[in-house]
Amino acid sequence: MGKKRSLEKKFMIYITCLITLIMLLVTAVYLYLEREQARQLIGEQALTTALAISEIPDVKKALTQGGNVAEVRLLTERIRESSGAEYIVIGDAEGVRLTHPDPLEIGRPMVGGDNDEALLYGNSYISLADGSLGTSVRGKTPVFNEEDEVVGVVSVGFMIDYINSIFQQGFFAFLIWLSLIFLLGLIGSRVLARSIRNDTFGLEPYQIARLYKERQAVLESVKEGLIATDQHGMVTLVNQSAKEMLFLDDEVIGKPVEVALPKSEMADVLKDQERTGPHEAIFQDKRLIIHYQTIEEGGVYGGKVASFQNRSELNELINALSEMQQYSQDLRAQTHEYTNKLYAISGWLQLGYTQKAIEFIHQETGSQNRDGKVLFDQIKDPTIQAVLVGKRSKASEKKIDFHVDLESSVTSIWSQSATGPLVTIIGNIIDNAFEAVIAVSKPYVSLFMTDVGNELIIEIADNGHGIDERIADRIFEQGFSTKADDKRGFGLALTIAALKELNGSLEIEGNIPQGTIVSLYIPKNQEVV
Repeated sequence: MGKKRSLEKKFMIYITCLITLIMLLVTAVYLYLEREQARQLIGEQALTTALAISEIPDVKKALTQGGNVAEVRLLTERIRESSGAEYIVIGDAEGVRLTHPDPLEIGRPMVGGDNDEALLYGNSYISLADGSLGTSVRGKTPVFNEEDEVVGVVSVGFMIDYINSIFQQGFFAFLIWLSLIFLLGLIGSRVLARSIRNDTFGLEPYQIARLYKERQAVLESVKEGLIATDQHGMVTLVNQSAKEMLFLDDEVIGKPVEVALPKSEMADVLKDQERTGPHEAIFQDKRLIIHYQTIEEGGVYGGKVASFQNRSELNELINALSEMQQYSQDLRAQTHEYTNKLYAISGWLQLGYTQKAIEFIHQETGSQNRDGKVLFDQIKDPTIQAVLVGKRSKASEKKIDFHVDLESSVTSIWSQSATGPLVTIIGNIIDNAFEAVIAVSKPYVSLFMTDVGNELIIEIADNGHGIDERIADRIFEQGFSTKADDKRGFGLALTIAALKELNGSLEIEGNIPQGTIVSLYIPKNQEVV
């Protein structure tokens, strides 16, 4: 690739060429107009002089009554010298010269062929013709007697070379000013080039073009949605992810954000200069996590950028991580629990309580077989199986009697898209039940689920202290917790969000004699048959 010219050099070259072209055009127009104007002015001067001479009585007498021609010649010579004319010629009605700067030309016919308009028609005019002295601009006028008859003609001439010399004097001054303007143009182009270079952070045009292409490629490759506005709230940027999530197209560029996103919280925040940072909003039934960042130009507000993603996609990542952490915790709890049980069996055997050890083994085996039959024979969905197995181990570690109803049955296998919300819903509700029974003497949690109809129904009951009516309306708020030292308070809020994704619902009622029953209803339209 050849070396590219810098922006400054391009400006110097292009503007120099442009100024040169303009100067040439201006010069050509000046030459034409100034030359014509000079000829016109000199011609008018010549005609004025001729008209004045034609009204002199001695001139009329010399042409009609045989006046003193010698005195007329002296008079016209003085007038010629004072006016700067090259010649003043007076001719009779036949066009024969009575006066001329060259005495040898007196008595000869006037030349140039431009006398007819004056002698025949009595008109005064300006002409350009070749005479005995050369090419000249002439002012010609007829001489009338007392009866208004044409008795002669007066011709006052200025040589074309004289006119050109006057024009050249003005042209030299014009060239001086033209050169000064040209120099100022070059200086201005250099200053402009440097100013633009500073405004573009020293980048050359081809570098800016490459950055723009790279920017477009990066924006389109980002999975997060991006939308930007200027200081007036007009949309300036929307990437492909934002178009898909917000159902937009390229036509929104340049439109007010409230028109592009009508009646939305996002539009309100994008127009508000003060609000920044992370927010959560709903747009057309989509829960979005949005981060707002302002743009500043020299300390002045220049617009705002919103980056956002679908809450459900983020929840999938959170659930995957939570599931892995849960598996790890459950394995540790199970290992700890079975280690303790093995120590107990070993101790009974060493002390000779063989029958006690055998009864304990049969009890544990029976419990495992009973729970295993429900989990692996009657519940077919592997996601629900995994959650319940983990929660069973957690309950054992916390000394909670966690019982899965023997009548529970789930025959449907749910789709991959429903896996994340299901883990969130079942896991959080069971965890809340565990936390509710921690303070009671004999903690008990039971679970029943069935999908016999068109819905998956899950019912979780505990024997905790129930929900205080004073906070019942707030337990689903994000960040709210009944524990003073708990800084999370996201469990039930996440559950509600996951239920909305699956179009499910939740009901809470009191348990008898104490505790809470939570019922979940999830339509089966997400399942894979």
